[in-house]
Amino acid sequence: MRKQYLSAPLPFQGQKRMLAKEFIKVLEEFPDGTTFVDLFGGSGLLSHIAKYRKPNSKVVYNDFDGYRQRLEALPVTNLILAELREITADIPRNKPIRGKARDRVLSCINKYERKGYVDYITLSSSIMFSMKYATCFADLQKSTLYNNVRATDYPQCRDYLEGLTVTSCDYKELFGQYKDVPNVVFFVDPPYLSTDAGTYKMYWKLADYLDVLTVLKGHRFIYFTSNKSSILELCDWMGKNRTVGNPFENCRKVEVNAQMNYSSRYTDMMLFKRN
Repeated sequence: MRKQYLSAPLPFQGQKRMLAKEFIKVLEEFPDGTTFVDLFGGSGLLSHIAKYRKPNSKVVYNDFDGYRQRLEALPVTNLILAELREITADIPRNKPIRGKARDRVLSCINKYERKGYVDYITLSSSIMFSMKYATCFADLQKSTLYNNVRATDYPQCRDYLEGLTVTSCDYKELFGQYKDVPNVVFFVDPPYLSTDAGTYKMYWKLADYLDVLTVLKGHRFIYFTSNKSSILELCDWMGKNRTVGNPFENCRKVEVNAQMNYSSRYTDMMLFKRN
């Protein structure tokens, strides 16, 4: 019998495991046979749950971040983890990996890097501080490593994406393909405003977050955000001040680059009008 996952089988920043049970309740509002389009597919958890709960529905999973590749690389990931367990066997849990042990860890991973694809995000959860992620070998080289190596292999999950229509494209392109399809519901789970989006393949500015809102008008959707984001407060303000427009239109802008320390930089801006 096919397994229902309530959390993604591999680590993914921003997966909706805490909302999984509530998401299932919301899905019951829509009949089986509805078309569901997961615009920001991420770990595929929302798509997986939707297909499991609505087996006769078409569920489109937008794998823009390459989660499928990480699933396919599971056998290699488990091999790497087995070697890392041996290397770190004498290092206390949650303590830094230093000296020769660190060199051996990096050498092990680099060996597999030369052979092909390495899932750095999954490995990060075993050798980096909690909630810290590397996306390439260079990231690991400049990071402090910790012994959080997973004690067991990750289980195979070949049925996780079973039955899904999988694509990988810009969410606007996918929205354009399905916006006129009858009985369509969009899952809208973009990287949150004002939160770290470092493991995503796209770089998000404020305008990008606001652009997402254009897909909501006139369509059925399930939208995700958090109290770390000010997007709902911003939309509420815009709704109450509809005539403000852009107060900075036709302003002149002056920018000055500033630096607080070796790793923290920012840009000061000044905007002005003469009349």
